[in-house]
Amino acid sequence: MSCPTLRSSIAEATKSMKKKLIESMSEVEYITTTTDCWTTRRRSFIGITAHWLDPDSLDRHSVALACRQLKGSHTFDVLAAALNDIHAEYQIRDKIVRTTTDNGSNFLKAFRIYGDQDENNNMTYPEELNNSGEGDEEEIQEEEEVNFQEVASVLDVGDGFEYHLPKHQRCACHLLNLVSTVDALKANSNEAYKKVSRAAFSKCHALWNKSGRSALAAETIKDSCKLQLIRPNATRWNSMFLAVERIVRIVKEQGEGAIRDVCTSFKIPMLNPTELAFLTEYSAIMSPLAKAINILQAETNIQMGWLLPTLTPLKTKLDRIKPSLKFSKPLVDAIQLGLKNRFSEIFEDPELIAAAILLPKFKTLWTKDKTVLKKGLDYINLEMETLHPLSNLHATSSDDDDFFSSIKSNAQESSKELEGYLSCCA
Repeated sequence: MSCPTLRSSIAEATKSMKKKLIESMSEVEYITTTTDCWTTRRRSFIGITAHWLDPDSLDRHSVALACRQLKGSHTFDVLAAALNDIHAEYQIRDKIVRTTTDNGSNFLKAFRIYGDQDENNNMTYPEELNNSGEGDEEEIQEEEEVNFQEVASVLDVGDGFEYHLPKHQRCACHLLNLVSTVDALKANSNEAYKKVSRAAFSKCHALWNKSGRSALAAETIKDSCKLQLIRPNATRWNSMFLAVERIVRIVKEQGEGAIRDVCTSFKIPMLNPTELAFLTEYSAIMSPLAKAINILQAETNIQMGWLLPTLTPLKTKLDRIKPSLKFSKPLVDAIQLGLKNRFSEIFEDPELIAAAILLPKFKTLWTKDKTVLKKGLDYINLEMETLHPLSNLHATSSDDDDFFSSIKSNAQESSKELEGYLSCCA
């Protein structure tokens, strides 16, 4: 096969696949997308996937829409233009209910300016304030005095109507990753915690570095500990927890002597009892956080309704473990503050609360806060009223009663339907 023939065959296959994909999505009413951009080998790319539920079987379908090269800086307007073009190309721009991204300042700003106007979309997040980039000049400043500006600078400012983006959802897994890394480091403001954590982790890093340098080192660890050490990886969110957990497990199963023998062979300082106790506490604290990340980053049998029921027990577990800690209470305080700052709006989103209630696995059992449940139930009732067909319009005796009859009828029907769902067994 010649090169022109091969190129032609690939182009035809791509065209056919795209046509089938557009036809499949044309039959779906609601679609959600995820997107990310990255740089590799001095080139930048943007990737977009689409997800929807089959209206008949309720099976989830996922497809890759694009993996395209981006040229120039990854500014918010460049990302908005790329997303808008891809959505329009597949004719799904008006069907997308949410787009999930990481917490990069460029994505946050793109959706704040060009996305659907709601409270989840238009907040100024700390990431935007801490990462200045191109286009930050148009941040609104409320001033009573009159400011004179050049016409050219005014024309360069985007008005938010150039592109149309859907509602924005910040990736919960990435938020939890920031809590476990960036926010957890704030515990070092406590001098006692800072001293013991630095001493323990410096010795752990010495072990991890030695274990990966040669096959002989790996064999020495395996002979003494019966297990290999896990080395932390910056690209894996739970790797630090897993690495510490492995050391704690070796000490628990094989005794301190196993780790001492390895340290002696590598000529590095041995972990003292205080440092081992700290690592045990660290593992216990980060364990529920790691499990929450694993649950939320699952690719199957996971819906938006899992988000709040996963975060709520996480807060409870941290509260329960805190009184028994000796060295790591500042770490729990830092994680709890990070959860509050990064998820406060998510905990108050009625749509996410309703999504949790509508999952038979959780219903109203995932929280004891009546105010939160009421907010979600009110949202469900409001949405259900719009789904019931107007009925009994001519059953009343007066024009006034006839006008309001649909409201009464729909309210009663939706209330009974919701009560029946909540009362039945899962």
